[in-house]
Amino acid sequence: MVDIRLTEIYQRVPVLVTFDWLLTPLGALDETEELANAIIVALATNALAREDDPLPDLPPNESRRGWWGDLDAAEIWNGWPIGSRLWLLERAKITDEGYFAGDTVQRAQLYTYEALQPFIDQRIATAIDVFAERNAYNYSRIDVAVTIYRGPKQSIALRFDSMWQEIIE
Repeated sequence: MVDIRLTEIYQRVPVLVTFDWLLTPLGALDETEELANAIIVALATNALAREDDPLPDLPPNESRRGWWGDLDAAEIWNGWPIGSRLWLLERAKITDEGYFAGDTVQRAQLYTYEALQPFIDQRIATAIDVFAERNAYNYSRIDVAVTIYRGPKQSIALRFDSMWQEIIE
């Protein structure tokens, strides 16, 4: 699987994280860390919301998102739907299990694992651990740690410190 390496670019107006292609010192595209890139794409792409998902406060013309390339992906290129439902949390308050929508940290963990399950189904990874927690220093943020196991190969550990952040009121 040849792919390009992505790198995070932080901007402070407000805090914004984007990804761009990483270049080698010689100006060529960096093709290392292919699996890590695929994980980033899976988590940073908006999956189609389910019919019963509560949508965040969106403009009236906003849809349930998703990616048009997911349509018939299995039949066309033996693919699977790409993306996560983490975007549903972008305007949600961090709540516990007593709240009608459920525990936000658990939802972040569930949405992350759900987006990565195809990597196990397709035998790209043998197991995936996902751990989400409320940040101890910035209580309005949820951090997600992902570890991908690839059988006898070395595991890959990724941490997403700014994947999701509560709107401060």
